Amino acid sequence: MNRRNVVVGSVAVGAVAAAGGYVYLEEAEMAAYDDAAAALQAPLPATAGQRDLIRYATLAANSHNTQPWRFRIGGDRIDVLPDLTRRTPVVDPDDHHLFATLGCATENLVVAAAARGLHATAEFVPAGEGAVAVQLDPAPAEETPAFAAIPARQVSRAVYDGKPLANTALAALEAAAQSDAVDALVITDPSRIEAILGLVIEGNTAQFDDPAFMAELKHWVRFNPAEALRHGDGLFSAATGNPSIPGWLGRLIFGFVATAKSENARYVEQIRSSAGILVLVGKAADKAHWVECGRSYQRFALQATILGLRHAFLNQAVEVPSVRTKLAAELGIGDRRPDLIIRFGNGPAMPRSLRRPVDAVIV
Repeated sequence: MNRRNVVVGSVAVGAVAAAGGYVYLEEAEMAAYDDAAAALQAPLPATAGQRDLIRYATLAANSHNTQPWRFRIGGDRIDVLPDLTRRTPVVDPDDHHLFATLGCATENLVVAAAARGLHATAEFVPAGEGAVAVQLDPAPAEETPAFAAIPARQVSRAVYDGKPLANTALAALEAAAQSDAVDALVITDPSRIEAILGLVIEGNTAQFDDPAFMAELKHWVRFNPAEALRHGDGLFSAATGNPSIPGWLGRLIFGFVATAKSENARYVEQIRSSAGILVLVGKAADKAHWVECGRSYQRFALQATILGLRHAFLNQAVEVPSVRTKLAAELGIGDRRPDLIIRFGNGPAMPRSLRRPVDAVIV
């Protein structure tokens, strides 16, 4: 899902050079952005209503920060629905990532509901476009470490410290992600990580060579805080530690400065600095299991947050079909489909991405 940090960075750096060192940075706009990002982390009220639970659900991970979800409130039930107007048909032609995103939001919703005295039962409903029905029934409140981790969780697209993790930490991450519907493969052997790195690079190169992919990616880039605030979505440059630039300039030079060669070099450094890689493999390749893969990822991410660890997606190797087949062979999973790839380790926090208002996602 959302992992295109390096593209934004290349555009920002290239734009600065192209403009003779000019950097677009409006302090007032950045302060407003920081305020908006901080507001997203506001604690869940003690007497949270369904709208409050939905706000916590939207703090989940999602591809390109497209936020392709809608929520329908009905009595003691919340339906998590796909918003197909926010599809990314080039990178995600079968809506795999979109339904995984619904799973991420569902898991947050389940955890947050438990903290406010509601037992949430989630069930995939295949009718129509497909949706997740979350039934809410009264139960003793249970505030877990995972609940506390929801507003703190983030994808950190940075170089990590390269140090291995204790076996207890690896076991906790694996246990969080494993389920009856999804296998969690935790990989720490350097030779296997190198093999996956090679496939990530192969997938990334294929994507950068595809003009349609690049056009879709550019559509979701937010080059400065004003753009990010106006849209409340997308890939904001500062969220990857890169300078902001005028939108017109970023869009003008995007295709010239974002190259496979430079991005691949960054991925090599980032992957080799990681303590390990997690690959999630659903036990079937359908929307219901894609939702479950999203839930597995979200549990992993919350557990990583509890442990003070960082993580980031490496999904190029599952997004290009020919490379995905090679990855399946590398993993020894036969004809099953590898769903999501995540690197993890000790590293720095990064600025947060924004979310749209709750009113914008309730139908």
